[in-house]
Amino acid sequence: MSARYSATRTSLRTGAIMVVFTLVFTALMASTYGLTRPAIEASKQESQQRLVDEVLPPASYDNALLDDRVRVDAPATLGMDGGARVWRARKGNEPVALVIEGAATDGYAGRIELVVAIGKDGRLSGVRVTAHKETPGLGDYIDPKKDRRKDQPWIGQFAGATWRDVNTAGWTVRKDGGSFDYRAGATISARAVTRAVGRITAFAAGRLDTLFAAPAGSVLGEES
Repeated sequence: MSARYSATRTSLRTGAIMVVFTLVFTALMASTYGLTRPAIEASKQESQQRLVDEVLPPASYDNALLDDRVRVDAPATLGMDGGARVWRARKGNEPVALVIEGAATDGYAGRIELVVAIGKDGRLSGVRVTAHKETPGLGDYIDPKKDRRKDQPWIGQFAGATWRDVNTAGWTVRKDGGSFDYRAGATISARAVTRAVGRITAFAAGRLDTLFAAPAGSVLGEES
């Protein structure tokens, strides 16, 4: 048996072993994913529900809110390049509130993602920052979990505000002539969040009927 034949046979055997290993590994991964997927999805749903509960009282609606959603493609206004999810809360089939994703793109350290809950009457019930990279101990007070003032977190001031009561120029911090407070030494973070909340609120206030009427699962454009 020549050395070349022996080397070729060894290479083929090694290749066959690798193919079998890859197939077995892929099958195991697929099986594992199939088994764990329901748990992963359930955990994701629970996380989303907890977030909604922070901005909208659970007793205010009785529909399956997480399933009653649309996607809005309005990056210029809502700041979400891949489209923003809008969940619809209803009670007795009547519209109650919207929970809208959005983002500020001008934070001190980049994007600040948030959700805003706005009632059918145009009144905000809550705002929460969901992701940010603002300076720890300085600008991260926009997140109530990191705000040292637990009794009166900065983000809580938006609850109760309406687009009618705060004019366009007012949706910024007082330092800029607006209507909302900020913390000394960290104006940029507060300014970015406040202006983003204003844009999201204006967008929703002008499209409440359209957003509630759209079929669940549909995608709406900027001008919808």
